[in-house]
Amino acid sequence: MKPKVSVVIPVYNEGESIVPCLQRILAAVMSTSEVLVVYDMPEDTTVPYAEQAARTDRRVRPVLNTYGRGPANAIRFGIDAARAPVTVVTMADGSDDPRQIDELARLVERGVVVAAASRYMPGGQQVGGPRLKGLMSRAAGRSLHTLARVGTRDATNSFKAYSTEFVRSVGIESRTGFEIGLELTAKATRLRLPVAEIPTIWLDRQLGESHFDVARWLPSYLRWYRFAFGRRLTEEQLAKRCRGEDVPPADAGEPAVAPAQAVQPQTVQPQTVQPQTVQPQTVQPQAVRAQGAQIQNVSAGPGRSEPAKPAPRRVTIGGE
Repeated sequence: MKPKVSVVIPVYNEGESIVPCLQRILAAVMSTSEVLVVYDMPEDTTVPYAEQAARTDRRVRPVLNTYGRGPANAIRFGIDAARAPVTVVTMADGSDDPRQIDELARLVERGVVVAAASRYMPGGQQVGGPRLKGLMSRAAGRSLHTLARVGTRDATNSFKAYSTEFVRSVGIESRTGFEIGLELTAKATRLRLPVAEIPTIWLDRQLGESHFDVARWLPSYLRWYRFAFGRRLTEEQLAKRCRGEDVPPADAGEPAVAPAQAVQPQTVQPQTVQPQTVQPQTVQPQAVRAQGAQIQNVSAGPGRSEPAKPAPRRVTIGGE
């Protein structure tokens, strides 16, 4: 039967302490599930205990990570090997509450792509752990929630459920520490996909030794912290951005506006005006006489023509 939830546990020389962790998870998860115990090398001290648990419960799957050493690569490999539509990442130190795995998975089934167990929302709590690490995590989580609106007050917590399809579509670029939780939350935020949270009580590990290296992994956390701020991206733009390529400034669904083109000045060539020679016109006498007659006719008024007066005749009286 295909599982509904894949639980991924990255391990590194956990030894016998992995046994109570697996027992709590197997007892708490009610959904059809598989539990992937991901180790980096065959000689890891966790392997014999994980294999023993697998012989007892078929839900347990010890798998060798072939992507490279480190928790980020182990988580990447585990998600790629998951067979369920929902993947929950939890730690091997027992700090997470396994009873919340089903609740986180149900949020993803309802449509969110990232469901976070939050130590810093009302009802949540962190008990124990390094003080500086806790202060930094709390400040990062609250500022991202307030300013970048990431949907959770605890973006750095690794205890999260993911849509397996979402993770595989956006990819995981982290290669060192546990910053994958922050990376995927930041990517969901930039894609404007839903992120939700539930309160959780985190307990510092009681067995084994923590492998969290703040100084080594802090630059990676800062990278994804900054990435969470910004405008909406499409999946294509997100992929280009993560590859370091230039992304056009237009938001998704909006046409990119081409930069204004510089208007080249046009040179107006002066035109030389050639002088025109006016040829004198010869007025014909007949035309002048005709025009004179017309003037006389017009001066007589409309509708009548005044006859021309005869020239006075000289009268000779007598023998003059």
